[in-house]
Amino acid sequence: MLDRLNGVDVSPQAALALSASLRSRYPADLVAAALTQQALRVAGQAKFSRADQMLFTRAGLEQASSELAARHAATRFASAGVVADLCCGIGGNLVALAAAGTDGRRVIGVDSDPVSLEFARHNVFVYAPSARAAFVCADVKNLRLTGVGAVFIDPARRDGQRRLPAGHYLPPLSWCLGLAEAVPRVGIKAAPGLRRDLVPQGWETEFVAIGRELKEALLWSPTLAGPTSRATILPSGDTLTRAEGTSADPTPLAAPGAYLFDPNPAVTRAGLVAELASQLRAWQIDPMIAFLSSDEPTLTPFARTLRVVESAPWHEKRFAARLSELGIGAADIRRRGLAGDVDLIHRRLGLKGPGAAVLVLTRVANRPWGLICTPITTDDGAFLPQ
Repeated sequence: MLDRLNGVDVSPQAALALSASLRSRYPADLVAAALTQQALRVAGQAKFSRADQMLFTRAGLEQASSELAARHAATRFASAGVVADLCCGIGGNLVALAAAGTDGRRVIGVDSDPVSLEFARHNVFVYAPSARAAFVCADVKNLRLTGVGAVFIDPARRDGQRRLPAGHYLPPLSWCLGLAEAVPRVGIKAAPGLRRDLVPQGWETEFVAIGRELKEALLWSPTLAGPTSRATILPSGDTLTRAEGTSADPTPLAAPGAYLFDPNPAVTRAGLVAELASQLRAWQIDPMIAFLSSDEPTLTPFARTLRVVESAPWHEKRFAARLSELGIGAADIRRRGLAGDVDLIHRRLGLKGPGAAVLVLTRVANRPWGLICTPITTDDGAFLPQ
């Protein structure tokens, strides 16, 4: 039945009519399961190029790494021999580990949910039908890891249907970190809001973004680690790093210049704003805000570059008048360090005209400040019309 549903509209309106038609030929529970699976396949296209052939649970799809992020993580396990993917779920990372096993690598998927594990088995076959893969239904805390050369673990953020509080995992993060005592090569996927002070000395913390969307934090045990902090931007793979025990020079403070840099969220979460400032020869406009500035329009994969058209202390009515003078009818409002309802501000500005701009509401030297800007780059560094 699923093959027949590929490419079929499963929006709520269409699903009702389709469900009625299918129920005349199939059991109602089978129809409901097939329609749910097809809806998940449609949603899964945002993460997987072969989603129309895969099997998903709703929670498994939500937590799974995207194909792009999983392939990036899998590169750390080159020549690892046997790699165990603990809490593998529907196999987002396991698929990438199996598909990269041209070096003779064997993979073992482990999960306590038998449905998720069977879906992982199916999904591995979709991407890597000849992979040397085994599947174990077990509580990962009860496993013996004898003969395993490396471990990847994506601990659950849910307990059944209940979402765990932020920063909580099953199994706990402390248990995941302890895996390195048994298997030196360990990678842990964590939520991007991870507190960096929870990561032991010698481990690497890598924050991964796809474009400007921060996706996940990866923790690498000392045997796999590089620099202590890393920001990685996909799909380009560009990385910004800081080695353990080092730090960038203090970032200068000054008023906004001709260009403003809005760092990628991976850079800010990795605590690498000072390193980016040094690379760009830029300064901060406020000690508590991550915006950087320069008089040169440097292109970088680690920040969005904006040309500053207007820079002044924030006064809503004056900025509304200036935006009107510039013919700005559409504004992308970026608020950092200032209170206020963005939607309400947008309505009060009464924007009219053919132009578009980025309106930055922030602080400069602890004063409320506004900047009218236009983007000069896309996230991959290509110039846009001025």
